Amino acid sequence: MSFEKDDTVVLHDKHSEFDGETGTVTQVMETMFGEATYTVSFDDGQETGVPADALDAVDDDRADEDDA
Repeated sequence: MSFEKDDTVVLHDKHSEFDGETGTVTQVMETMFGEATYTVSFDDGQETGVPADALDAVDDDRADEDDA
C-alpha cells in the first residue's frame, strides 16, 4: 500500500520508540530502487525512512472518533 502526505498511519516497528503509535505522514521520498519511504510525525518526534510495509492506514472515521 502506498501513502500520501497528511495520511494518518500506525507504525509497526519493534525497534522504534514509536511502535504502535498513530502519526501523520509528513514526507514521501522515493528510493533509487523506485520504492517509497516515509517520514511520519508523532506527538513526541518523528521517524524517517519508514517503509510502507511498516505502516497501516487509519480509517478517517476512526481518526475522527479519536478527536471527539
